[in-house]
Amino acid sequence: MTAPHSTAAADTILSGGNIITMDPARPRATAMAIRDDLIVAIGSDKEVERTANAQTVHRSLAGKTVIPGLVDGHAHMDREGLKKRLPTLAGVRSIKALKERLRAIAATRPTGTWIVTMPLGDPPFYWTKPEMFEEGRWPTRHDLDEAVSAHPLFILPPWGYWPGRVPLHAFANGEALHSVGIDRTTKSPSALLEIVHDASGEPTGMFLEHGRMPLAEFTLFRDAPTFTSQDRLEALRESMRDYNRVGTTSIFEGHGVAPEVFEAYRAAYDGGMMSVRAHLVLSPSWGKASADDVKALAGSWLGWLRGRGLGDKWLAASGVYTEIGDDTERLLRAACAPNTGWAGFLYDATIPHDAVRALAIEAARNGIRVCGVWQNLLEVFREADRVAPIAGQRWILGHQHILDSEKIALIRDLGIGLTVHPNSHIYKRGSEILQLAGSGRENDVLPIRSLLAAGIPVALSTDNVPISLFGAIGHSVARIDRLGRPIAPEQAISVEQALHCATVQGAWLSFEENIKGSLAPGRLADLVILDDDPTSIAPTSITNIAPLATMVGGRFVFEREPRQPTDPAKP
Repeated sequence: MTAPHSTAAADTILSGGNIITMDPARPRATAMAIRDDLIVAIGSDKEVERTANAQTVHRSLAGKTVIPGLVDGHAHMDREGLKKRLPTLAGVRSIKALKERLRAIAATRPTGTWIVTMPLGDPPFYWTKPEMFEEGRWPTRHDLDEAVSAHPLFILPPWGYWPGRVPLHAFANGEALHSVGIDRTTKSPSALLEIVHDASGEPTGMFLEHGRMPLAEFTLFRDAPTFTSQDRLEALRESMRDYNRVGTTSIFEGHGVAPEVFEAYRAAYDGGMMSVRAHLVLSPSWGKASADDVKALAGSWLGWLRGRGLGDKWLAASGVYTEIGDDTERLLRAACAPNTGWAGFLYDATIPHDAVRALAIEAARNGIRVCGVWQNLLEVFREADRVAPIAGQRWILGHQHILDSEKIALIRDLGIGLTVHPNSHIYKRGSEILQLAGSGRENDVLPIRSLLAAGIPVALSTDNVPISLFGAIGHSVARIDRLGRPIAPEQAISVEQALHCATVQGAWLSFEENIKGSLAPGRLADLVILDDDPTSIAPTSITNIAPLATMVGGRFVFEREPRQPTDPAKP
């Protein structure tokens, strides 16, 4: 038995299981003892039984597999519950059915009040096209007017990273157009937002978003209601329950969170609602700040973000998010602050190159890690490293879907960690990314094996689409996209490596690999009981694993009955 962490008796003993510990000192065990929120012993049933007394609760695992709680390295967890705050149009397959759905929604609302719905299409991807309707066309304002005439109606476009392609489609009825003053003379505020007109020049009620971050709700339809602080709090609580159901016990928000999301987390924490441990990164509002402004602020009020930052094992914040850009659309969206819509981060965290460079250098000098998602930050990170070495500060990049050997070497040398998105970059968009990479570069597509071989910390992530990390684990091993095409199979990793990326490496993101991510005495009792052993089933079946129970801090936050066998999985 691994040495007990405490001589006090255990509150709970789990025994008779197949425990995959992710602890190299003892990779497998059959039992563990828990006291308060910590594991106090792990080993064989007989060994662990020594920690019991008359008050200890015993639970048989009945041969089931246990793994450490999963850590989502780029979660956008708050979005999941927000999707349930709006009426759904999922499953609609005809304009007739759409009208019926909208009439039913309108019947529950006071006359004259806005109705804002989820996008057309089905979650999680919202792949929509006119062929999805029996009529073979998009709905128009006249279709919507037949269903809803006494309420302004706005059907949101999806967040562009859900379908992963543009244009995105939004729709409004005549009352909504009238309410916000849109007619045949209305000009769009941006070339990325198209007001569609019919042959006579009248707006059809359809709007095309040619960027992945929608504009209509922040410009033309900024008067339509958005998520309130109460919506965000209730949505976050629901999000945590959803993430617990798929075995996620911790998340890292490397894309940054806006003040309205910070506030929801603070309220959840203060209210004792936390069932997922959260480590947040600041998404700052820079507005039109100059490089000198950014430098001055980074050297003063951002100091609290140094190292692991502030907080505890339930809620903490450190580091700052940034990206390079000077497009006018970021300011159009930012003008609606504190509202950030689906993003949950501030749009004017994107700043010009010189300002990002100033921020990175000042952050490096002050021990403040920087997080981003675009590869053009690598050169800026290198410049900052020349001024003050960043290795050890755990700077993070996400969304890196194509990396050659030169970039991998630079990431290694700078000590940068990566959060990767197999659900998107292997399953959803694998064939597309292969084409983007070009001939002879197959092994540059999400090269997880090469990254691990270089000693680079790699954490698995979902980006909220879909939310189960078992998809990310399975796709990292199987490397097959939704079309059935192998995606750089030489970059496949073992199940054990994928589990390590989803647990230990995820904990590394928040400087917590010594207290979570593995099951050993002294570590937090965050674990998942599974209906399948991921190391003994086909890689393509891993995505279909569904937890039987999830424990966080020694407390079960989710339990269900064992499910019946199902068909091979899709994410």
